[in-house]
Amino acid sequence: MSEWDYIIVGGGSAGSVMANRLSARSGNRVLLIEAGPDMPHGEIPPEISSSYPGVAYFDPRFHWTELKVTTQPKRHNDPSYAPPRRSYEQARIMGGGSSINGQLFNRGAPTDFDGWRDLGVAGWGWDDVLPYFKKAERDLDFPESDWHGDEGRILVRRLFEEQWTGHTHAARKALEAAGYDYIEDQNGAFRDGFFPLTISNAFDRRVSAAVGYLDPPTRRRPNLTIMAETRVSEILFNGLKATGVRIQPKAGGAQDLQAAREVVVCSGALHSPAHLLRAGIGPAGHLKALGIEVRHALAGVGQNLQDHPSVSASAYLPAEHRLMRDDVRHMHLGWRFSSNLHEAPAGDMFAAQITKSAWHDLGKRLGSFLVWVNRTYSTGEVKLATKDWRDEPAVDFGLCSDRRDVDRLADGFRRTAAIMMSDAMRHVAKDPFPTAYTEQVRSIAKVTTRNKAITWLLGKAMDGPEAVRRMLIEKVITGGVSMRDLLEDAEALDTFVLANATGTWHASCTCRMGGDDDPMAVTDNQGRVRGVSGLRVVDASIFPTVPCANTNGPTIMSAEKIADRIVAA
Repeated sequence: MSEWDYIIVGGGSAGSVMANRLSARSGNRVLLIEAGPDMPHGEIPPEISSSYPGVAYFDPRFHWTELKVTTQPKRHNDPSYAPPRRSYEQARIMGGGSSINGQLFNRGAPTDFDGWRDLGVAGWGWDDVLPYFKKAERDLDFPESDWHGDEGRILVRRLFEEQWTGHTHAARKALEAAGYDYIEDQNGAFRDGFFPLTISNAFDRRVSAAVGYLDPPTRRRPNLTIMAETRVSEILFNGLKATGVRIQPKAGGAQDLQAAREVVVCSGALHSPAHLLRAGIGPAGHLKALGIEVRHALAGVGQNLQDHPSVSASAYLPAEHRLMRDDVRHMHLGWRFSSNLHEAPAGDMFAAQITKSAWHDLGKRLGSFLVWVNRTYSTGEVKLATKDWRDEPAVDFGLCSDRRDVDRLADGFRRTAAIMMSDAMRHVAKDPFPTAYTEQVRSIAKVTTRNKAITWLLGKAMDGPEAVRRMLIEKVITGGVSMRDLLEDAEALDTFVLANATGTWHASCTCRMGGDDDPMAVTDNQGRVRGVSGLRVVDASIFPTVPCANTNGPTIMSAEKIADRIVAA
């Protein structure tokens, strides 16, 4: 078959949902194309299915390995400064980010979605999206709650107190002493407090979008075809109507495939705008500069890139408080709080307690708090570096380019440091220090024999005399930057934040939905690309603003909602 009704470009969280829901109608011929390897049941590697995601994060088999991004903001007082380019672990695998991420399954604040509605995206207020969050999930802990679904394809649960480490119990005591409420259900009523993190996981195994939506019965549907390890090099058009795609299989030459109804792009917030730009849809000046004929000028394509900027702090864990097994959860508690700065909405900040900071022997000895701006004001952009489909786009996140994010992230670091240095945590988390996800850290996080040997030696040294441990922290890990330096010097903390803030792999908003009067809107409230026909985008790129949540849940919700409208039409 070379013609389908719907061709879905990308088998990630949104693409998996779209493939399942569109092919549920037997009259729809559906093709799902994924650039990375497939993940059918029975063939999922253990590092993907494991409850501990810290190996899958860094396995190059499942990433776009050539993708480089910039995260630091430009310096207005130094036009010659070029922020360093960094690797970025964008998933290239069936299930997309849901197959390698931290398995956190949360929703965001009701004000996020009411804000989308108020920006002109009709039908996307909180009351409109809640039914689709519930449709997506089967909550194993609260199946009869009004907040939750009990028939969805993504199984979710929490780790309660009997499964916590000593580090987690101490964190709870510290947060309670600081005046924060314990909340049993993170995805219940949205308010400040701390809670067991909600995870897309069942029976100690990851439940990705591929596991949930591309199960064996779905794959056996005669009207669904799945092509893995196949890239889309071009969206085909007849004038302003998308008619199909040109594919580049891993083996064999290019082929043109026809879509009788729609091409649905589900390639994520970095690659979806790149597909549109290569098709001549985007800012006219940028396209002309690359020698791309402008098919339809849309100023917003690739703009408004958002993520959650974060920094972290770590501490040495004595042996009795560590998480030593390799295949169990390392993140147990989440902490939502309000900065009360810059008129930010309630719950604009978030922190996660982590008992094991990495897969290796050094990481097993470190507990951390990762704190991020849950509602960012900073934006970046995605452009094409060249018009060659084989080349990765140029990505500038511009994290903390808005001063309001710097202030709130610095405030979040101070609050996190206070928890880590509290009386309740002193005996389980020793010698706390600031940490950053640098290229050095990324390099040593790759699973290699050399890194196993290096981190084994570093781990043994950390277990040695206190003087040796403190010297190792100062000379090798932090480069001499101490918690005291940052907490006593506001300028030093700002410098640390600007130099070390990284995203949380929640890239969003580059093909944003908007009303007819929004000149930067790329898609309408059903993901249809404005100004052309037969082309739709469904993934985190259509978010008008990044929600106060890990983006997997909102992405699946969005795909459920749009698929529902397509099938009902």
